[in-house]
Amino acid sequence: MTSAAVQGLRGGALKNLVVNAERAAELKHLATHLPEVVLKDHHLCDFELLASGAFSPLEGYMVRADFEPVLDRMKLHDGTFWPVPVCLDVSEIRCRNLEAGQSVALRDPEGYLLAVLHIEDIWPVDSALEAGLSPGLSESGVTDDLHDTDKTEKCHVGGKLEVISLPLHYDFNLLRLTPREVRAQFEKLGWQRVVGYQINTVMHRPQFELTLKAMRNARANLCLFPVVGVNRTEDFNYYTRVRCYKKLMRHYPPDTVVLSLLPHYVRYSGPRETLLNAIVVKNYGCSHFVVCRDHHPHAGSTWDESRTILCHHAAEIGIDLIFFDEFVYHLHEDQYRFISELPANAQILRMDSAAIRERITSGREVPSWASFPEVLEELRKAFPPPSKQGFTVFLTGLSGAGKSTIAKILYSKMLEIGERPVTLLDGDIVRQNLSSELTFSREHRDINVRRIGFVACEITKNRGIAICAPIAPYEATRRTIRQSIAAHGGFIEVHVATPLEECEKRDRKGMYAKARAGLIKGYTGIDDPYEIPQQPEITIDTTNIAPEEATHEILLYLGQKGFI
Repeated sequence: MTSAAVQGLRGGALKNLVVNAERAAELKHLATHLPEVVLKDHHLCDFELLASGAFSPLEGYMVRADFEPVLDRMKLHDGTFWPVPVCLDVSEIRCRNLEAGQSVALRDPEGYLLAVLHIEDIWPVDSALEAGLSPGLSESGVTDDLHDTDKTEKCHVGGKLEVISLPLHYDFNLLRLTPREVRAQFEKLGWQRVVGYQINTVMHRPQFELTLKAMRNARANLCLFPVVGVNRTEDFNYYTRVRCYKKLMRHYPPDTVVLSLLPHYVRYSGPRETLLNAIVVKNYGCSHFVVCRDHHPHAGSTWDESRTILCHHAAEIGIDLIFFDEFVYHLHEDQYRFISELPANAQILRMDSAAIRERITSGREVPSWASFPEVLEELRKAFPPPSKQGFTVFLTGLSGAGKSTIAKILYSKMLEIGERPVTLLDGDIVRQNLSSELTFSREHRDINVRRIGFVACEITKNRGIAICAPIAPYEATRRTIRQSIAAHGGFIEVHVATPLEECEKRDRKGMYAKARAGLIKGYTGIDDPYEIPQQPEITIDTTNIAPEEATHEILLYLGQKGFI
C-alpha cells in the first residue's frame, strides 16, 4: 500500500463542529437575541459538509485571509491545500446590520436553528474576480446563477461555526451517513483500502462495470457517494436515483460496497471541484478516488490538462487518484472496454445517462447492454411514457398575439379528449385569483410568471395538463420554469410570434397607445423588452392564420411526441 493510500485510509483528523447538549442549550438561548441569516439550498449543502467534518480542516466559512489565497493559488493562509472557496454570501442590505465580532444565528428556510456563526470578517463579493479563470484552472464556481436567483449585491461573511444541529432530513436517513459513521463501517468490516466514487446521475451498466474495474485495480472495496444536494444535472430527481442505487447494490459481491448519500451542490468548476471532491471522500475514510473522463465536469480544461493538474495536487491531499478514460460497449466481445484499449475499427456502442433518460421519458426501449432491468423498471415507474405523463403547454408572446384565444381552444380540446385533468392558467385569470396583490412593475410581473410556473409544475408532477398563457417576456424566467417542469413531465414552449405591429392593431383596450404616449411605463414591447425564446418547441405567427389553425399545430406536435 502506498503512503498516500495509508494516509487516505486514516482520513486525517475530523473537525467536530457540533457542540454538546449543554453548550447547545446556551446557544439556543443566545440565538433569541441575535440577528439571523436564513440559509438557501446551496448554503445548506456546504453547511452540512462543514458541520459533519467532511470539509475538514475547515472550522467554518472562510475569512478573507483564507478566501483570497484559495482563489489565487489553492492554499489557505497557513499553507494548507484547499481548492475551492467555501463562503457564506448574504445580501448587502443584510450585511449593513452585521459587523465583525458579532454573532449571527443560522436557520433553515423553515426557521429551524442550525448554528451560531461568530463573524470574523465581512467583505464584498467580487463577481468578476470569483467567476474568472485562474491560470491553468477552471472557474472557481463561487457564484452560481442556477443556484441563486437573487441578483442583489452581496457580501461574504466568514467565521467559525458552533453547530447545534445538522440540517433536518426526512428521507433515506439510513443512507445519510457522516464521515465518522462511514469510517466506523469501514473499521467494522475490516476494510483497509476503499475506492470512493461520486456520481450525480443514475448508475447504469457502464458506471457499474467501471466501479468493478476500479475495485480490481486498487484491490479495494467501494464506497458510493451519490450527490443528493443541489444538482445541476438534467438527470432524474434524487429520490428516483437513490431507489435505483439501492436496486443496483445487489449486483455487487456481498459486503463489498457502502452507500452514503452526499449533501453536496455541484459547482461544475473543473479540476478545482474534482480536488475538493477528493478531499471530501478522503475525509470519509477512502484511500482512492475515481476520476472519469466521461462523467466528471472539467470546465475550462481539456482532459489531459485536468489530469496534469489533478496529479500534481493529489499528493497534497493524501489520496490516490484512479483515472479512467471513456468506457464503451465493445460489440464483438460483448463487454465494456476502455476506448483507448480498442483498435480504431472496433465496433463500439455508447449510451450515456442523458441518452437513457431521453429514451425513458419518450417511452422508447433501452437496450439490455446499457442498463439493468431493475433500474429501468424503477425509472419507468417514476417517468411513464408520454401518454401517461403530465405536461405543460406554455404559450408566450406579446399582449394581443393571440395566446389566450389559442389557450382556450386547446383547453377545450384537452377536455374533449378527457385523458387527464386539465387546468388553464391564463395571465388575466391568474392575476385575479393568484396574484391580485401584485402591481404591474417589472419585478411583480416576473413574480406572477414564476407563480404560474410553480402551479404548472405541481399540475405536471401529478400527471395533469397545464395550459399557460402569460406574456412571460424574460428568457431566464422561462428557462427556470422549463427546468423545473421538465424534471417531472413534458414542457412544450409555444412562441406566439405575432409581430408588434399586428398586436397593436388588435389592441381593443388601447394599452399600446397609452404606453407610446408615456401614460403607462414598463409596457412589454414598448419600453420594456420582450426577449425572443431561444429554442421553443413551436413558433406560431397568428397574423394570417385563425386561432383554430394555430391550435391544430400544437395538437399535431403533442400527437407526434406521444402526449395525446
